Amino acid sequence: MIDAHSHFFSRKYFEVLIGQSGNLSRLEDPISRVAEMTGWRMPPGDPVEFAGEWVEELDRHRVSAAVMMASVPPDETSIAAAVKACPERIIGALMFDPTKPDAEARARRAFDDLNIRVLCLFPAMHLYSVAESEAVRAIAALAAERKGKAIFIHCGVLSIGARKKLGLPSHFDMRFSNPLDICRLACEFPETGFIIPHFGAGMFREALMLADMCSNVYLDTSSSNAWIKYEASPVDLTAIFRRAIDVAGHQRLIFGTDSSFFPRGWNSQVFDAQVKILGDIGISNDQAVDIFSGNLKRLLSLT
Repeated sequence: MIDAHSHFFSRKYFEVLIGQSGNLSRLEDPISRVAEMTGWRMPPGDPVEFAGEWVEELDRHRVSAAVMMASVPPDETSIAAAVKACPERIIGALMFDPTKPDAEARARRAFDDLNIRVLCLFPAMHLYSVAESEAVRAIAALAAERKGKAIFIHCGVLSIGARKKLGLPSHFDMRFSNPLDICRLACEFPETGFIIPHFGAGMFREALMLADMCSNVYLDTSSSNAWIKYEASPVDLTAIFRRAIDVAGHQRLIFGTDSSFFPRGWNSQVFDAQVKILGDIGISNDQAVDIFSGNLKRLLSLT
């Protein structure tokens, strides 16, 4: 089993959030205060040590490897160190802001020098249109030129739990969250795999339309998928899986948990729920293997 969606909340991640809070940044020991406010165990300062903690957690749950996302744009070094230390277990991903003037150079460095396999875009957070961004187009081209690279694009509703707990504002613009904005890009770069997390996170219909039109679009199953409450008609996660498989096929679903913080660690509840759902809808063992590891292996050229 490989988890296609988890977060590497390094010490740098929390330091960046602290820097965005006037109240926290004035404290003598802001990290301890963050631990109190979140109820989370703070990571060690050394990302290699933190990577070791994650590997122990993956071992405990018999998870072969996990895509782990550095979850603030300036944290390339933390996830790169983790990948270098644990290359068979931690697959590098990076939250990436293409609006920065050096975006293309940083993307090239991430792919070529830091062994990052997935660049993660959050258009609603960084306030740009995927359909109109030349920087995003350039990044998609870089991925197309390289084996085993992919672009993750967060669509639909966006909520950052750590920011809420720390009282940080989230000035997101949901106008940039439509999966259909990706259609032209995905058509132009058929060699690039595009990952849409959480089944589109409230824009399920649009995510299905995109996946139906573009065979290089993958749907990640991660999180509790609480966005289901936005569906016009009452629906459960079983129905979501059934429709996604009907439209995209099991070959383009990739399992993820959205695990992120300790002491919870790897979120086995998501795994257990999705295993049950797939059993209930009659997925074969071979199809389940594809969803839980095989599809991601092919997408990212993992051995």
